[in-house]
Amino acid sequence: MRVLVTGGCGFIGHRVVNLLEKQGHDVLIVDNHTTYGSIQSDELKSLVKERKKFIKSDILTTDICDFVALYKAVEFDPDVVVHLASFPRQKSVDINPQEGVKTMMEGLLNILEISKNRRLIYISSSMVYGDMNGPAKENDPCNPKGLYAIMKYTGEKMVKDYGRRFGMEYNIIRPSAVYGPRDVGDRVIAKFIRNARIGEPLKVNGREEKLDFSFVDDTASGICRVVNVGLPNETYNITRGQGRTIYDAACCVSDIIGFGEVIVQDKDSKFPSRDALCIDKAREQLGYNPTTNLEEGLQTYYEWFKKFYNNVHWFTPAI
Repeated sequence: MRVLVTGGCGFIGHRVVNLLEKQGHDVLIVDNHTTYGSIQSDELKSLVKERKKFIKSDILTTDICDFVALYKAVEFDPDVVVHLASFPRQKSVDINPQEGVKTMMEGLLNILEISKNRRLIYISSSMVYGDMNGPAKENDPCNPKGLYAIMKYTGEKMVKDYGRRFGMEYNIIRPSAVYGPRDVGDRVIAKFIRNARIGEPLKVNGREEKLDFSFVDDTASGICRVVNVGLPNETYNITRGQGRTIYDAACCVSDIIGFGEVIVQDKDSKFPSRDALCIDKAREQLGYNPTTNLEEGLQTYYEWFKKFYNNVHWFTPAI
């Protein structure tokens, strides 16, 4: 198949592209290498350089909000569009809400317009569920909190409406708390590792707060399974499928590194309480089988992290 991947130089995107290439697909990447206004430019340049070592496909360097430039991707004539390009999390949107809305809404609209006669795979987020009370299933009610989650859920509605109006085949994927090598240094796991190495405390907001931590290679594998065998117009949770407390993750990082005091603070009321996502549907329909548990994933991430971030100018390790 010919597969267009937006955000293909991103954290999850470069692993998806790598797998698609190995599976024999012809891939075109659309990416603008944005910092989202929340990542240091030199860090991003170094990360993109690292990620490009794993991909061979051509890259169309353009913003998905530039419809004229984006339309060049139609010349590639993709069978499938995997739409990963987005502001990556709530923090980035909170810092730059105007650009966040533009990218996540206008950018998605442009992608929908070029995907009417193709199959679209939209990468949403577990944040659309809002507060969770046990494992969330794809057909559970959604009550998103925060602008990022609201826009992701609105995006799902837009995708479904294009499917209804134009007969566009689609899939929606909801990942959760993805971590691993070649991620930016300001996400929660990266912050834990960095703080442990420089002798600062690992701060946890809420002793019982959970996330479904998902190793990036498992997430990429699940997305590629949807590309290859996803049933038409289905939504899939693509996660580890296990709720672990953020406190557990912090303690695990501290144990791996041998340093780092874990401090528990009050829950951050801006964020919903989350848990595992049920992945039974993905297992049954896709044969999806995530293999990396949190302890293994954190060890792998740390081995890469300490090599890469020791060479970034702002990171000065204490050990």
